[in-house]
Amino acid sequence: MKKETPNVNNKPGSEEKEALAATGTKSHIDRREFIKTAATGALALTIVPRHVLGGTGYIAPSDKLTLAYVGCGTQGMREILPLLAVPSIQIVAVCDPNQYAVGYRDWSKYGIRDEVRKAIGKPDWNPGGDNTVVGGRENGKNIVDTFYSNNRGVDNFKACTAYADYRELLEKEKDLDAVKIITPDHLHGLFAIAALKRNKHVLMQKPVSNRLLEGKAVIELARQKSNIVTHLIPWDSNGKMDQVMEWINSGKIGKLKEVHNWTNRPVWPQFPTLPTETVAVPDGLNWDLWLGPEADRTYSPEYTNMFFRGWYDFGGGSMADMGHYSLWTVFNALQLTSPEIIEPNLSHFVTMNDVTPNSVRNNFSFPMASTVRFKYPANGDRPPVDLCWYDGGMRPPLPDELRDINEELPAEGFMFVGEKGKILAGFYVQNPRLFSKKKKEVKADIPGGQAYGHDKMINALQLFADSCKAGKQYPGSFIEAEALTEAVNLYAASLRSGHLLKYDATSRQITNVPDANKYLTRDYRTGWDPKTI
Repeated sequence: MKKETPNVNNKPGSEEKEALAATGTKSHIDRREFIKTAATGALALTIVPRHVLGGTGYIAPSDKLTLAYVGCGTQGMREILPLLAVPSIQIVAVCDPNQYAVGYRDWSKYGIRDEVRKAIGKPDWNPGGDNTVVGGRENGKNIVDTFYSNNRGVDNFKACTAYADYRELLEKEKDLDAVKIITPDHLHGLFAIAALKRNKHVLMQKPVSNRLLEGKAVIELARQKSNIVTHLIPWDSNGKMDQVMEWINSGKIGKLKEVHNWTNRPVWPQFPTLPTETVAVPDGLNWDLWLGPEADRTYSPEYTNMFFRGWYDFGGGSMADMGHYSLWTVFNALQLTSPEIIEPNLSHFVTMNDVTPNSVRNNFSFPMASTVRFKYPANGDRPPVDLCWYDGGMRPPLPDELRDINEELPAEGFMFVGEKGKILAGFYVQNPRLFSKKKKEVKADIPGGQAYGHDKMINALQLFADSCKAGKQYPGSFIEAEALTEAVNLYAASLRSGHLLKYDATSRQITNVPDANKYLTRDYRTGWDPKTI
């Protein structure tokens, strides 16, 4: 595959909005110190500095963190905008197997397009392709180059390059400092491994991987690379467990027995049967590269874009999607490590075979609704505890404490159950409410962690850049997400097998249903083995 310099033909539109000049935290970084503290000489100069400095807070191109942006789908295009606004980061390459803005879906038909128009200062910008939802590497390159031209014209930067194949990107962009990975779930682990092997810092959306053993390999490699920064983005949106833990540790609810966490996801279509309709591969999409390590199959739009998360091969399900935001802070506070038992309950699908009902045996897509109970052993002073996850609109039984005051459980939330009482909270552990048998309800006004606005994203990205330049890890690393990575992948394996699983953390094996161990890894296609990528 050759790198590309595509050209987007933007047609005038009817909307005219004032351009937004995005700005970020101003800071000067000594790049020589960064290179000295990096693991190898691979983190080298990639942009020619201009000869005259540009005023207060100016960061020379040679001092910027050079970054490749991997994944130009809808969420990728949404998250590239605040990244562009960080002065100390320079996006030098984008990568996606899809070239054009064709076939994308999003929560809002023109939402991302309008955000792009404001950010790059072109009120008539259009994505081309279907001319609705933004996506594809051609859009990614055009957005990057247009933003930098309008906002950093004095930098004398090189044009952003575009790649279809991530492996080619890493081969040719040898002076790259970091990558951001925001692809479908099945590519996360492999792409992170490939970057870490080449001593690139890695910023990644959840999950670490959608296979347990692959995720473990990522985390082990991150441990070995002590000077390389890894960061899983959901950490920036986590809530706080301080008030909940104060109530638990002071005995307000007695000994903690259960933690319940529920979501209204999936809020995307999930399919109980495999696609059967023959559909041509869209122009510009390299289907083989999109599949990556997974087995070859006929293209279907029902596998891609917004839909990938519902398939075991390509996604991680609702827990991988949302559990990283809600549960990470809970795992840390309660010191949850590895579950011993994983107990699934899931919906099923029935078709008609002529005049006879036929229950579909589905081990290819996540159910529309499920509950999964994880049994965690005692850890130090904390007794054994059950963690119960619910999705698809399922919720725990309504507690008496809410029934007595004529309330119902919200669509998403938390409940901590002890021997003497309960704590209810929002999905991000915000605004906890204590119900104790000995006292009236106590409320705590604690904001949630998901207020992830533009300025907050810029601050989080600036922290990543500063940490990379210092060669020093900061909170939210892949290593810190190990227990949660284990949980979300065992959640998928239990649902896929349809059986209660007993898990041995030392051997990383399911002991009671040996056949289910195949769901902890994958059969890698030639060219995609994590040992050689």
